[in-house]
Amino acid sequence: MTEARRAAEPVYSLAGKRVWVAGHRGMVGSALVRRLQNEHPAEILTATRQGADLRDPVAVRTWMSKSRPQAVFVPAAKVGGILANDTYPADFLYDNLMIAANVIHAAHETGVEKLLFLGSSCIYPKFAEQPIREEALLTGSLEPTNEWYAIAKIAGIKLCQAYRRQHGADFISAMPTNLYGPGDNYDLQTSHVIPALIRKAHEAKLSGATAMEMWGTGTPRREFLHADDCADALVHLMQVYSGAEHVNVGSGEDLTIEALARLVMKVVGFKGGLEKDLSKPDGTPRKLMSADRLRALGWEPKITLEDGLKDAYSWFLATREKRKDE
Repeated sequence: MTEARRAAEPVYSLAGKRVWVAGHRGMVGSALVRRLQNEHPAEILTATRQGADLRDPVAVRTWMSKSRPQAVFVPAAKVGGILANDTYPADFLYDNLMIAANVIHAAHETGVEKLLFLGSSCIYPKFAEQPIREEALLTGSLEPTNEWYAIAKIAGIKLCQAYRRQHGADFISAMPTNLYGPGDNYDLQTSHVIPALIRKAHEAKLSGATAMEMWGTGTPRREFLHADDCADALVHLMQVYSGAEHVNVGSGEDLTIEALARLVMKVVGFKGGLEKDLSKPDGTPRKLMSADRLRALGWEPKITLEDGLKDAYSWFLATREKRKDE
């Protein structure tokens, strides 16, 4: 038996367990709920902000003491694009620090068997060698436009490592690449690049515009992963991985923002031109994460970017019509 196959053997079963998905209403959280409902006979626990505000340590401790989850996924986070991160640095730092600290500490106090904390690829240095390996963490300066969010996520990783080291807690971390899919945020002021481009292309198509606008030069390269693939990878990691080091979760492939924009235009059916707003920032020149560690654990993505964009656009259209009917 090869080392990779041995590494992929289950070390923790979710079958019959009480599994809390913290942040179940978000894009990744809802994808995790779908994944667990479809393929695992687990009891899925969820908590609304009214039931347990994750920024409140007393509320989190009280809810977990009552609900007693055995396994915990932590995709919960305050998230947003470049503009949102740059405009609300205190909110992004404080809220995400509190979410990580409260859930991880309460998980230790209430005897949670296993926890998976979800970080972000923005934790890596702005000019990290590509593709970015897990070992690149803390080897250089962060991208200034999202350093507040990144610092909070790095703290969450270190908390998992610290509780593992001091208390023997089976807490692990996963670092997803740029995610998209059902449940994404399409507000142009706070959204990430894919939902922003989908909405722009859709509105340009409806208005009969001759061109749609994109931010920056279009030259930065980015990697993307559908939320359902991410959820599948996280469930896989929860079952087969138990280690202090975080694991990258990505597709292993990237493309330029301009190529992405043109693919979105194709999927949406907008046949106009593409205009670049050069007054807007590009962000990190390239961000492609190494997928070697995750592949060695026996997982790889199943959804192509074009198919994933079609799924995201279908969800956007369906929810847009639903909101009109309400």
